[in-house]
Amino acid sequence: MPDHHATPLVPLVAEDHPHPDVQSVFQDIRQTRNTPWINNFWRVLAGHPATLRRLWESVKQVMAPGALDPLTKEMLYVAVSVTNNCEYCIHSHLAAAKAKGMTEAQFHELMAVVSLANETNRLASGYRIPVDEAFRQGFNETGRKP
Repeated sequence: MPDHHATPLVPLVAEDHPHPDVQSVFQDIRQTRNTPWINNFWRVLAGHPATLRRLWESVKQVMAPGALDPLTKEMLYVAVSVTNNCEYCIHSHLAAAKAKGMTEAQFHELMAVVSLANETNRLASGYRIPVDEAFRQGFNETGRKP
């Protein structure tokens, strides 16, 4: 069972940390998310400013609206976090998905899909089921349908 009051392995960096890269990223997080608050995830990563900056830039790029809308991206993030058993990411991205409009009914349906996918993945992996040729087509191929 996860420890809901876990102590981080490294200290949380104060929001007013003097390192200029930390201050720059923290300010960008505040501005981008329209919040005065820096959560614990970013405060731990701030102990290594290069990782903090690299990851924040990736988050901004990947989670920005694109071919997938922001709610769908948050729901995918929740699904992967559940599968990887990351309590922090489950909670933080569930909160983000709810803020973007996810309903309780959508969450229940998402969990059903996550559960089913994990079950069928384990069965397919355990049995080493060969992939049907009809499923191997990529985006450059045409015609074949399962």
